[in-house]
Amino acid sequence: MRPSARQRSAVLALACSLTLLATACGGSDQQSSSGSGSDADGPRIELTIATFNEFGYDDLYREYESEHPNIKITPRKAKTVDEHIKNLDTNLAAGSGLADIEAMEVSWIYNYLAKADKFVDLRDFGANDLTGRWLDWKVAGATTSEGKIIGYGTDIGPEAICYRKDLFATAGLPTDRAKVAAMFPDWASYFATGRKFKAKVPNSAWYDSSVLTWEAMRNQLIQAYYSNNDRYLGDENQLLKTTWDQIIDGYDDGLSAKLPAWSDPWTKAFKTDAFATIACPGWLLGVIQDNAGSYGKGKWDVADVFPGGGGNWGGSYLTIPVQSTQPAEAAKLAAWLTAPEQQIKVFKKVGSFPSTIDAYDAPQVKSQVNQYFNNAPVGKIFIERAKNVILKQHKGPRDGEINHVFTVALERVDAGKQKPDAAWKQALREADKAANIRKGG
Repeated sequence: MRPSARQRSAVLALACSLTLLATACGGSDQQSSSGSGSDADGPRIELTIATFNEFGYDDLYREYESEHPNIKITPRKAKTVDEHIKNLDTNLAAGSGLADIEAMEVSWIYNYLAKADKFVDLRDFGANDLTGRWLDWKVAGATTSEGKIIGYGTDIGPEAICYRKDLFATAGLPTDRAKVAAMFPDWASYFATGRKFKAKVPNSAWYDSSVLTWEAMRNQLIQAYYSNNDRYLGDENQLLKTTWDQIIDGYDDGLSAKLPAWSDPWTKAFKTDAFATIACPGWLLGVIQDNAGSYGKGKWDVADVFPGGGGNWGGSYLTIPVQSTQPAEAAKLAAWLTAPEQQIKVFKKVGSFPSTIDAYDAPQVKSQVNQYFNNAPVGKIFIERAKNVILKQHKGPRDGEINHVFTVALERVDAGKQKPDAAWKQALREADKAANIRKGG
């Protein structure tokens, strides 16, 4: 599958996740967020926290230690997401070696919801009192079907549509953000507008990649590869096939620039007129600016819309393994790091968009304007986009492996290595194997 949001934010110093403030979570003896309840004369407690790439927490660790003199925070920062997951899985299987707090990304936390007995139920430390802190769908992403909460939400990646204002003008399309937003109520209208664009600007594609557009659309399906009771759907899911067909029809009509995401050709394409739109979470603004440089300034803009409603790409959680010898103190730290005040600080430092509702009232967030994108009011735009994400897609036990099969199939199509029908049929066969389905005959 595509590189994770964390991998991208590390390389490009963007943001796709993070965390926030002060209110301890616990029972009746819960300490206040100000740290006034800290026991400076008590035994010194070391808390380890394992993250990957850039969470922007270094200053927050020092602040927390200052407010809690009996706490020593020891970070464990993996260089890549893959390294972090390997350490997590190895130590989880061994029954020892995990940090007191383990970060997990939204795209793979579902794997660990199936192993929820290995993680502290944060309801035992006051999570029920804090659930209103975050957007409902963010909490749902770390909640099991039995109601157990294993993670506090850090950042999110609400999606909008970024577009080339100059190319829209060339095609005779509206360029005003509000008028652009009105053109894309659903994916059918998005593709239809793309065909109008291609008729006027034949040398430019409508979007960058079939794969990334597929990801945006697939993530809006409540059930993509599994039913809500973890039954593998395979070719029974007509909505998935419809989504595939829309992507293929777009490919046939030349709407895709056929660029593998994060490849050199994809990166360099931002300095050309290769494509006019891109599915755009907040952290991707930095990617566009870095890649397009002076060439793209004033040409790119952001519309407060995402076809089909809302979409999210990116974000993480902080979990507490049952291996922790200090689960109560770890929960307090995780609650503090993911509180609104801290999320705002991280947003200002590295750009990770907050998942806490109260953060959206902060001037630092709601009043943010991006000069590079024609002074787009990106704070207001992505707050609205976040509020429009209402779906929690059910991800079954082998969702990641299955999705990889379909994305690789689309990569073969985009690269001209396989016909669409053959790619779909091969993907279904490989997905059956990935799901451990054996069909008779």
